[in-house]
Amino acid sequence: MTQEMKVLGVYSQNIKTRIGAGTTSQKSENKTYHYVIRVGYSKYHVQPLNEQDIPSGMITVISEKDFIAQFSPELYYYQRKTLPALKTLQAKITKGEDAFEKGNLNDAEHAFAGALLLDPENPKANLGMGSVQCTKENFDKLNEIIQVLLNLDAVFLEEQRQEFNLFAIVLRKSRRYDEALTFYKKALEIYPDDENLHFNIARAYFDTENKDEALSHIKKALEINPGLESATLFKNYLTKKKKKAKTPTSKQQPKEHDPTN
Repeated sequence: MTQEMKVLGVYSQNIKTRIGAGTTSQKSENKTYHYVIRVGYSKYHVQPLNEQDIPSGMITVISEKDFIAQFSPELYYYQRKTLPALKTLQAKITKGEDAFEKGNLNDAEHAFAGALLLDPENPKANLGMGSVQCTKENFDKLNEIIQVLLNLDAVFLEEQRQEFNLFAIVLRKSRRYDEALTFYKKALEIYPDDENLHFNIARAYFDTENKDEALSHIKKALEINPGLESATLFKNYLTKKKKKAKTPTSKQQPKEHDPTN
């Protein structure tokens, strides 16, 4: 069962430290700002704000008791700084996604670049920029983005599922099969029982002529969801191909339809 998530806004934390030793030591107090989401009734996701007042970086999960003891609400900070910054960021990402869908790659690149200036670690902006660079065949830039993406765990979470799938499809259609498989496999570490991931991995393996691995993942997809019709068709297709490969014949067989297309 999915737990309810509620944005609480921006909270501050005062961190007290002591500099020096003995009689020359001095107390120092540092105030930091964090974006907070309550998950369920007793857990809090706390994420620091970057220089543009946008939540970015590692998310820390803390208990209600620790949250109440350590953090104080900053209502006006959230309303005046973080909320407008988040709206600007989302507008740039949406503009980039719309431009990419229409095939306007330069406009998409410009929009995603603007989003990444606000938040260099934003999953959606990085995935979008990756799709642009892959489509434009700027593979050096693509490789740089891939390294960033592989180190962002948030890329593989449910919130980015649609953007992740789009990026992986772009990789596969551009024949960047190794990169596509790398992404699918990392996502599978988080969602091992996702039949669609197994199906997509099977398609990528099929594209690399690795029919055994393709069949293995198709079978796994059907174990999870026996009613997945596309996986059933693909399994039948792969099974027939495997049988024909073992049965030599002198007559030319008609070409079968590939269900992955």
